[in-house]
Amino acid sequence: MTALLEVTGLAKRFPSGDAGWLDVLAGVDLAVARGEVVAIVGASGSGKSTLLHLLGALDAPTAGEIRLDGASYASLDPAALAALRNRRLGFVFQFHHLLREFSALENVMMPLRIAGWAPARARERAADMLRAVGLAGRSTHRPGALSGGEQQRCAVARALALDPALVLADEPTGNLDHGNGALVSDLFFQLARAYQTAVVIVTHNRRLAQRADRVLLLEDGCLAPAREAEVPG
Repeated sequence: MTALLEVTGLAKRFPSGDAGWLDVLAGVDLAVARGEVVAIVGASGSGKSTLLHLLGALDAPTAGEIRLDGASYASLDPAALAALRNRRLGFVFQFHHLLREFSALENVMMPLRIAGWAPARARERAADMLRAVGLAGRSTHRPGALSGGEQQRCAVARALALDPALVLADEPTGNLDHGNGALVSDLFFQLARAYQTAVVIVTHNRRLAQRADRVLLLEDGCLAPAREAEVPG
């Protein structure tokens, strides 16, 4: 499979006390193909969220390179990086971050409108995405009127609305009960296959990790294939 996402020698360090440095990532290599779901596991504080921030162009690495569809993040100016985040990347977090004053439909429309879609076209696409995640009958409800599982499914619809090349998910089922977590997990795999979207998931959910095409362990700043005993229980 041809890699959509290519990461080589990725490193990230942060200032520490007494003029020292904390090396969080120390040479991460990763390749993810279209339609592939990769789960990343590791202890708390191992740098998993830092890695997602770098992959999502929310922060810059200390060293190394990230390429999406052959284009290096380092070659993009701030405006181009902002366009990349909006149009080519999708984000799903443990907490859905839906805008409370807007309906489910309006929340899903938001990235489409930011990308310049006309209102009617954005509304039609958002309705299609809500239908895909089983929320067609809840489109006019605001987040406060939706269950936790429904809110997270709405967040998945929003993340996929622009048909991104890559979706980054940070503990997407961490705030859900088992039943709703399973529904959201199913959505990731169904939609990744249907849209040929590459997905990188940081998770402590064993069931979710085991369904991924690959499970990688982030330890000592590097990624390596996870052994069965290292997959979260």
